[in-house]
Amino acid sequence: MLNDILKNPYLRLIRFDKPIGTLLLLWPTLWGLWVAYGGIPPLKVLMTFVVGVFLTRAAGCAINDAADSEFDSHVKRTISRPVASGELTRLQAIVATGVLSLMAFILAAICLQGKTLLWSIPALLIFITYPFFKRFFPIPQLYLSFAFSFGIPMAFIESGMGLTLATLMIFVANCFWVLAYDTIYALVDLDDDLQIGIKTSAITFGKYVILAIMLCYFGFYVLLLLLAMKFDYGFCYLFSTLLVLIMIAYVYREIKGFDRQRCFKAFLFNNYIGMVVFIGIFLEYLSFK
Repeated sequence: MLNDILKNPYLRLIRFDKPIGTLLLLWPTLWGLWVAYGGIPPLKVLMTFVVGVFLTRAAGCAINDAADSEFDSHVKRTISRPVASGELTRLQAIVATGVLSLMAFILAAICLQGKTLLWSIPALLIFITYPFFKRFFPIPQLYLSFAFSFGIPMAFIESGMGLTLATLMIFVANCFWVLAYDTIYALVDLDDDLQIGIKTSAITFGKYVILAIMLCYFGFYVLLLLLAMKFDYGFCYLFSTLLVLIMIAYVYREIKGFDRQRCFKAFLFNNYIGMVVFIGIFLEYLSFK
């Protein structure tokens, strides 16, 4: 019965059966919330951000399929997506995007402060316009990294702390991380993307793509350490950063041979990197109490 439900084209349109994107968006949002509130945020705020992450990512997936249906029909990995396969029309996907975006905005309007609500508007716009950047922007993954980082300043503003150096550090760290793992994701479809003619960071970086990915991880990791110095974090957080370093080494081992399956595996593995960073922050603030 569950399999039948998950086969629903609208659920597949929003990748309900593939939560990796939601998780990759959720982890940095949780980092921001925990640092901004100095521990567990109010339940209402936490649930609003979690549901907002789901709705925003769902809207992004829907507009992505509407925009990329012609491309998706030529790529083996995406040919079965609802719009590319003809199960849904572009108009249906656009309407779904509108409904999901409206739901996310109403949620923010009801549950969050006015200043935070204002920040939700550019966040949503970046998500919705991202698919079109692949037509002309040489590193669209950089643009996506901004979308996946907007939950961080929103968390700080909602907490009343406002935009601080810590906000910028976490924001930039996450941008580096997103650029790293989404470039790995682009490696999976590299041959197809070259044929189709869309732009990705994997194509732009060319023979230096692995170096570029690892430099992004380096920037991400250095900022994690600087965050520890700023807040004088102790064992829990520092141990999590040690684990992250080991995990990054594992990712390098998986991607250095450019094998599609191993690159996809490395991309998915980034979920655990985000989770480990969050656990480190979570335990650190528990130890402060």
